[in-house]
Amino acid sequence: MKNVKNYISENKDRFLNEIIELLKIPSVSADPAFSQDVLNAAEMVKSKLEDAGCDIVEIHETAGYPIVYGEKIINKDLPTVLVYGHYDVQPAEPLELWTSPPYEPVIKKTDIHPEGAIFARGACDDKGQMYMHVKALELMVKTDQLPCNVKFMIEGEEEVGSNNLSIYVAENKEKLANDVILISDTGMIANDVPSITTGLRGLSYVEVEVTGPNRDLHSGLYGGAVANPINILTKMIASLHDENNHITIPGFYDKVEELSAEERAEMAKAPFSIEKYQKALDIDSVYGEAGYSTNERNSIRPTLDVNGIWGGYIGEGAKTVIASKAYAKISMRLVPNQDWREITELFKTHFESIAPKGVTVVVKPHHGGQGYVTPIDTDAYQAASKAYETTFGKKPIPQRSGGSIPIVSLFEKELKSKTILMGFGLDSDAIHSPNEHFGVWNYLKGIETIPYFYQYFTEMTKK
Repeated sequence: MKNVKNYISENKDRFLNEIIELLKIPSVSADPAFSQDVLNAAEMVKSKLEDAGCDIVEIHETAGYPIVYGEKIINKDLPTVLVYGHYDVQPAEPLELWTSPPYEPVIKKTDIHPEGAIFARGACDDKGQMYMHVKALELMVKTDQLPCNVKFMIEGEEEVGSNNLSIYVAENKEKLANDVILISDTGMIANDVPSITTGLRGLSYVEVEVTGPNRDLHSGLYGGAVANPINILTKMIASLHDENNHITIPGFYDKVEELSAEERAEMAKAPFSIEKYQKALDIDSVYGEAGYSTNERNSIRPTLDVNGIWGGYIGEGAKTVIASKAYAKISMRLVPNQDWREITELFKTHFESIAPKGVTVVVKPHHGGQGYVTPIDTDAYQAASKAYETTFGKKPIPQRSGGSIPIVSLFEKELKSKTILMGFGLDSDAIHSPNEHFGVWNYLKGIETIPYFYQYFTEMTKK
């Protein structure tokens, strides 16, 4: 690859201005109030793919939000890379915790990003990382260095489970045919410690509802005489972990793979400071399943967490009531071999069984996905590793992630191709949280590194 750094340097301001414009669109797929904004984001992605050099760009309607498809086919005898990303974002609430409005992107310096970071919802997850691929294509096309074919599939429902993507993929296998799938929706260990994600956890997401009396009751007249759904719900949730923070759902661990001592020792070689970790989160101690390190707990072990809980009166002042209903949203991160549908059913059966008399329980499954492990002995992985080594000056570390991208296992099942996860974000970038951000250096480094993956992958597969 020639003149990569020069092209990025010459176009740096434009690259930043373009991603800032995309981040201004509040494309929150979970909230119908933002439906037009989600559609506007799809239109902007379409326009930018056309500008970058795709010969065909189409917006494909689904039962939900559309999928933007683009392609640049230069020679059908050459390999084809399929890029996946998403243009939808998580809700920004609680808004009061943002230091700047979530849809008014600003670049601010931080200790970790002294060159500046873009603060906005979706900056890292996934607009900023997805858009690196659009600009990488532009770079290769404009400098006449695109070595192979490229296709783009950018969806608008990743943050709500990608329900319609599975239908789209099944119905468009020929259109989406590829030799490797490339995704940047993960992270790396540090700016001076590049890494490639080789494993993802699966996900089961449910909502539970506990109902007691047929209306809210006066807590003086009825307190102590009827079951309080909020009290009951909190007790039920508390019982889902034992004293060692082991999940108590029968059968939950039956298919969990136990890594060997050798594999765990390799994982432990990754640089990690428990002191810095605690300081960054402003906590005085870590917490989790007994017998495992922090990095093991958030990558190779399954988890169960309450993501939201509500019921009764939460307004200003006091209102002494026993609520008729209480609710919670619960997510379970799963490891490979755990089937998310099976786990969802195990949760439902168990949660309903532990409800005491006096209340009724409803478990509503939302969405989920399978875990994924990618091999490190393929041409695609070696090409990615060599690309990082070229631009970072050191070999990346293979690392399992605690996050979930449910569609990755779907891609392998339907399209029969492996996925390479080239993430450039950091754990400190606050994805899904207030003050989400993405380093300017990371954004530009991604644009620099991705073209080398194309070059090395094409060279390796042509042998």
